[in-house]
Order: sequence, then structure tokens, then C-alpha cells
Amino acid sequence: MARYTGPKTKIARKFGEPIYGADKNYEKKNYPPGQHGLAKKRKKTSEYGIQLAEKQKVKYMYGVLERQFRKTYEKASRMKGRTGENLIILLESRLDNIVYRLGIAPTRPAARQLVSHCHVTLDGAVCNVPSTTVKPGQIVAVRERSKSLEVVQNSLQSASKYAWLEWDADKCAGKYSSVPERTEIPETINEQLIVELYSK
Repeated sequence: MARYTGPKTKIARKFGEPIYGADKNYEKKNYPPGQHGLAKKRKKTSEYGIQLAEKQKVKYMYGVLERQFRKTYEKASRMKGRTGENLIILLESRLDNIVYRLGIAPTRPAARQLVSHCHVTLDGAVCNVPSTTVKPGQIVAVRERSKSLEVVQNSLQSASKYAWLEWDADKCAGKYSSVPERTEIPETINEQLIVELYSK
């Protein structure tokens, strides 16, 4: 299966929340897509269906494919602590996600593209692998020749601040200062449903 490149709003409507961020088209049609999207009588979703939908939502949200997501889950299950929380923290520690959180890119897909096109450095060295796990203390920066990119400049102007990241505007670089607490991560994810799904 290839990475999803279709309409983002359709996916957001499928899961009933704007998983790709603010979306004026979603606000207009915040009901399921399709011919019967507004129909009141809908089949009751099974327990398995709810768990599967939650996993699919997180996959779309972070732009991860099935095999990659499964490997991340297995890695999370081997770590100390709660598997669900470990899974979300591992996804948050991906380089493309850190680039997005720092405000270098407006969306995760845009962050993935910036990384893939060699516009981002990790501890001073160019890194073009979006799935690279960033460790606390490492520095993520925009390459010198890429600082003037319009997409980067526009994104930085409206960047949000997060407690586990430090941003240096002069150097156009950010530090992954600490592993975030689960309560600090703003996405509405019920990771326990994913754990239950993989535990079957």
C-alpha cells in the first residue's frame, strides 16, 4: 500500500475530527463522507471497529504506513511503562513530527517533504529520513541555504510553543529538550484502544 495522498478533508470527515489541523472545508461538512453521510440511522460500530478506527486515525495523523506502525508498536511494548503512552511518544519523537512541532513546516506532510528534500539538519548533519527518532538533547535546524524558503518563513510566523521543545529564532534551530508527558500532547488519541487491538 502506498502512502495516502488523496483528499485530507475526506479522511477527517471519516473520523469525525479535523486530524490534519484547521480545515475550513471540514467545518462546512463535519459529517461522514458519502451519499448517506447525513443519514441518522447508521450501523452500530463493533468494539473491533472502534479499535481499528482509532489505529487508522493515528496512522493517518502521523503519516505512518501499516508495517512501520506495527514495528513502532512492538518497540513501544518492549519499553518500560505503559505501551500506549510509549507508542505516542515514539511517534512524537519522529524527525518529521519534531519539524512540524517546531513550526518549521505548517503540516506533518509538509515537514516530511522538507526532511526528504534535505532542508533539515539533525545535530549539524543533513538528515533526509523522516522516520528518524530524535533523542532528547538533539538539535533540529533548517539548513543555511533553506532558511529563506517561503514555506518555512510563513510557517514560523504562526508556530505554536510546546514545553518539551526550545526554539532559537536567530539560528533557526530547535532543541528536543525532553520527552513530553502524555498530557502535554494535544492530539485527541485513545491509545488504549490501539493496545487492545494489537493484544487480540
